[in-house]
Amino acid sequence: MRLDKYLKVSRIIKRRTVANEACSAGRVSINDKVAKPSTEVKEGDIITIRLGAKLFTAEILSIREYAAKEAADEMYRVISNE
Repeated sequence: MRLDKYLKVSRIIKRRTVANEACSAGRVSINDKVAKPSTEVKEGDIITIRLGAKLFTAEILSIREYAAKEAADEMYRVISNE
């Protein structure tokens, strides 16, 4: 699954266009490498997002095409949210 779509489906970022813009601006990295919106994600990857002064880090636990609001937080595990 594409990174921008994963961020939207997992509700880490609410809209896909915002996720796409964050990736394009170099604010999202996977396993300590800057990632483009089209980068494929897999289970076990570590996603780091820098939005302003905040740094959000999470591990991907599962990948689903669709997720209900209640199940979206089961797709990842928050490592740090500073």
